[in-house]
Amino acid sequence: MSRTGLFDSHAHMDSDYFTDDRDALLTQMQEELDGIINPGCDEITSGFAVSLAEKYDFMYAAVGWHPEDLEGILDNSYLDELAAWAVHPKVVAIGEIGLDYYWKGNEPKDVQKRRLLEQLDLAKQFDLPVIIHDRDAHGDILEIFQKEVTGVRAVFHCYSGSLEMAKELLKRGFYLGFGGTSTYKNAAKVREVLQYVPDDLLLFETDSPYLTPVPYRGKRNQPGYTELVARNAAEVRGTTFEALAAQTTKNVKTLFNKIK
Repeated sequence: MSRTGLFDSHAHMDSDYFTDDRDALLTQMQEELDGIINPGCDEITSGFAVSLAEKYDFMYAAVGWHPEDLEGILDNSYLDELAAWAVHPKVVAIGEIGLDYYWKGNEPKDVQKRRLLEQLDLAKQFDLPVIIHDRDAHGDILEIFQKEVTGVRAVFHCYSGSLEMAKELLKRGFYLGFGGTSTYKNAAKVREVLQYVPDDLLLFETDSPYLTPVPYRGKRNQPGYTELVARNAAEVRGTTFEALAAQTTKNVKTLFNKIK
């Protein structure tokens, strides 16, 4: 067991922000964390995530196309590539996938929805969970998971929706992931949801290198800061860090059940 007993369920260690010290940092993280899941966002980053998972025992990969990167899809052959990766023993999910209506340069909403549904169907075929990105698309995401998704396990990473939406997702057994934003002074609504989530549907993450928690906000995020997220959550939820670390690592292995 690592020093913290924690799992970072979402970190982009493939990012160029880690080019200069990636291997040194990951070598250190093997002592700090029980594991890291690295989600891909397109063909290149998904492939990189798989290569990192092959190199480090404690790292795992997810493969998928992020809604900000869909213009890179030329035809439906992208699904064949994801399917080929899906059977890899260290590929534990399809993701990061979802909807992003914040950036106006993204593909139109109908295209985003179609690609999301295609990748959800792929995940169902391979019995893999999905890692969901939802930015300014709460209504459409909720409708899809209420009306069109069956038999798929999911985590809504870096959860930013309302408590009401969270209740709808949680009663369907979906997981919610919390990272650095839950430590921000102006994130009272996020903490309201964090306080409400049942123990067995809670995950921690960093979304490294983005969304760095307090007190390092504004600097590069890294997986070791999962501890800051977890300690803040323990305070918000009125429990101990040790209890949350054990529970959330158990949750990771339940959701991403290829991790033993």
